[in-house]
Amino acid sequence: MNNALVKLENIKKSYRRDSLEIPVLENINLDIPEGEFLALMGPSGSGKTTLLNLIAGIDRPNGGDITIGDVKINSLSESAMANWRSRNVGFIFQFYNLIPVLTAFENVELPLLLTKLSRKERRKHVEFALSVVGLQDRMKHYPRQLSGGQEQRVAIARALVTDPTLILADEPTGDLDKVSAGEIMDLLSRLNSEFKKTIIMVTHDPRAAEKAHTERNLDKGELV
Repeated sequence: MNNALVKLENIKKSYRRDSLEIPVLENINLDIPEGEFLALMGPSGSGKTTLLNLIAGIDRPNGGDITIGDVKINSLSESAMANWRSRNVGFIFQFYNLIPVLTAFENVELPLLLTKLSRKERRKHVEFALSVVGLQDRMKHYPRQLSGGQEQRVAIARALVTDPTLILADEPTGDLDKVSAGEIMDLLSRLNSEFKKTIIMVTHDPRAAEKAHTERNLDKGELV
C-alpha cells in the first residue's frame, strides 16, 4: 500500500470568465497508494469534481503535474489522453448516465466497443461485470425497467468492464434512497477489497465516506 499510484504535484486549476480568472484549485499535493479507497469531501464549490476530472484526464491543470502509474497524463496529447482514459479509468456518475434505448447489457458493453475484443470476448466481460454487481438476470432490461439502485449498479458494471486501473465515483449515492445507497457503498467496498480496485470517490454523505479507508477534505480549492 506504499506505492503511489496517483501523484498530484502542485496542481493549480482556474477558469476564465470574460476577463476574470476564477481559481478553483490551488497548490494541491496528494499521493494515493494503489489499492486505496479515498473519499474526497467538502462543501459545494470546493473543487472536488474538478479534481476528480483532472485525475480522469477529462480536464487539464493550469499548473503542476499528475502522474498515474508511470504516465504523466497532463503531458499527453488529446488523442493519447483519450486512449489512456479508455484503458485506465472507470467513471461512476451521480445520475448514472445510462443510454435509455440500450439494454443493461448494451450499456455495459459500450466501453468495450472501443477495444479489439471479439464479440464473444465482449459478451464474456459484460456477463462477468453484471454478475459482480448482481444483475446478470437483468441484462436484457432497459434503464426505465430498473430501480435507481439497479441503474447505478449497471453504471458500476460499465465502469468495471474494462478492468480499469482507477474507479472514479462522483457522488455515487447522491440520487439514491438510504437502503440503495448502502448497497452501492457495500458494492464499492467489495470492488476495493476483493478486486483490489483503487477508488477515488467524491461525496457529501458522511455515511458513504465511512466506507472509505481515507477521508480528505477540500475547502476553497485547498486540501485541509
